Amino acid sequence: MGSFKGHALPGVFFQIFGLWWTAKFSLLSASRRNRGIGSTRLSGRDFQRRLEVIESSVVLFFTFVGIIAEQFADSGPRFHLYNSAEKHWIYLMNWQHSTMYLVFALAATVTLVIHTTEAAPLALDRLMLALAFFNEGFLFMYHLHGRSMLDVHVHQLLLYAVFGTALVSFLEVFHRGNILLELLRCALTLLQGSWFWQIGFILYPPSGSQWDLDDHTNMMFVTMCYTWHLCLAVLIVSLLYCTVSCVVRSRLKKTPPMEMGLLKHRDGEQESEDENF
Repeated sequence: MGSFKGHALPGVFFQIFGLWWTAKFSLLSASRRNRGIGSTRLSGRDFQRRLEVIESSVVLFFTFVGIIAEQFADSGPRFHLYNSAEKHWIYLMNWQHSTMYLVFALAATVTLVIHTTEAAPLALDRLMLALAFFNEGFLFMYHLHGRSMLDVHVHQLLLYAVFGTALVSFLEVFHRGNILLELLRCALTLLQGSWFWQIGFILYPPSGSQWDLDDHTNMMFVTMCYTWHLCLAVLIVSLLYCTVSCVVRSRLKKTPPMEMGLLKHRDGEQESEDENF
């Protein structure tokens, strides 16, 4: 990850899933809230399971790409961790980043098993997600030794978003389906994604114009810039949530009366089960 591309890759990863989670949770929430005017099968348990399976499969693909990129791109370690001749560890930064992707892959695998076999408690998927984010933050805490002042600062700012996402994901274990927690996780995930890009532009600017990494005014600007990223993430989540809610309600109002009656009957049969999902 010691390059612009190395920070852009996780940035894309978190931005994609921040947007995906926002759209998914907004859709499910809107479907539940509009049952009074005729729900759709979008709020059904089977549909939600399919979404979880697809999402977990995509996460596995992204994490696999991330691990391969860290191990083989830009003269990576190629799965070598220890230099026996010189007797020291090698490429530890790449290995830390690979470990981050690996734990997210583990969380996706557990989620896949839960929603295809019902072999484990449902809340375990949120617990594993919280563990993956906590692991990300824990690795980055010990990732900054010997670095310049601004380098340390931008990574410390990243930790606020990472540990915040871990905490929110953990709270979802006990409050599953709470739309406020879900949207907060979306906003913090988007913040992580955009801030990875910002770190890349600061430490490895593609234009070649280098930042003064020991200038305190740059630290002040970057801190302010971080709050802009946070505001932008919240704005994107809010706009997407409102858009999805309006679209769902508008489409339900256009549902023919006969079909509306059938949908209400199906919703009544599944409502108690779906609310626990």
